[in-house]
Amino acid sequence: MTDTPNQTHDESLHDEIDIEEYGKRGERPPRARRYRIRIDRERFVVHVPHMTGRELLVLAGKTPPERFTITQKLRGGAVRPLGLDQVADFTEPGVERFMTLPLDQTEG
Repeated sequence: MTDTPNQTHDESLHDEIDIEEYGKRGERPPRARRYRIRIDRERFVVHVPHMTGRELLVLAGKTPPERFTITQKLRGGAVRPLGLDQVADFTEPGVERFMTLPLDQTEG
């Protein structure tokens, strides 16, 4: 079976969306096949519209995820903590990027 332009399930999907661009404008990102997200300074392309804090940490190579925190940076500078099992929705307006921090950074 081949894809045709008339298939309704694909008509409203964009190929790839950068959520940071939409977040900075405060706009809701459209539905897409792929979402470009930023965790710390690195960009990743994912094929799902949402992921848990744990999945984001593993994607960024922060393992074990229990030793890190992750937060969402929102439009206007607000920061929202994201629990390991809490879901980050990439189609939510205002989400710009994600930031991680090791929990044991005071050890020396």
